[in-house]
Amino acid sequence: MQCNGSNLCSCTSSVGAISRISNLSPLPVVHAKKGGKDAKPEARAALPVPIKIVTVGKGNSSAAAAMAEEWLAKARRYTQVHEIPIKPNPKKAASPAVQVQYEGDKVLKSVAPGDKVIALDERGRAVKSEDVARLIARAGDDGCQALVFCIGGPYGHSDSVRMRADETISLSNLVLNHQVAHIVLCEQIYRGWTILRGEPYHH
Repeated sequence: MQCNGSNLCSCTSSVGAISRISNLSPLPVVHAKKGGKDAKPEARAALPVPIKIVTVGKGNSSAAAAMAEEWLAKARRYTQVHEIPIKPNPKKAASPAVQVQYEGDKVLKSVAPGDKVIALDERGRAVKSEDVARLIARAGDDGCQALVFCIGGPYGHSDSVRMRADETISLSNLVLNHQVAHIVLCEQIYRGWTILRGEPYHH
């Protein structure tokens, strides 16, 4: 496991996390032909580690929320998915730097010591759907308590969130509105699980 050097990044060192993970059973592969056009090379058994999506934003579009929920409902066929909304600029700070710091403090309160944290940022490592599937699988391999995806507010993530993050990834080279990023992430979590299960959704 690649950690960030912080004592908070401790999936495998958390006794409580290991205890909870030991009670999970890997979800099996359902379609895993090894050759020919129907081969599913990324399909593998994976533990259904709970997923948390921490989003800083107002979330004022009911249409965007409905679309995200459609994908989350599908993802919940495989594992628990919890949404944690964070109100932007909780202390009405005039300075963007102070605003980001306050938001970061709220985000970190949603993260447990045994969680694996993935920050979404356009400057992060570009990932494909198969990479998202690997992140999901590795969270179980590493004995993490939960896999946490963090979507920042209008000014991005605080330094404290970036330091806590085990990885920083980018879902697009474009700068996405947080609600658009949220929809894309929800669909990719579902897609990631279908990849691991070898299901025909992903081609």
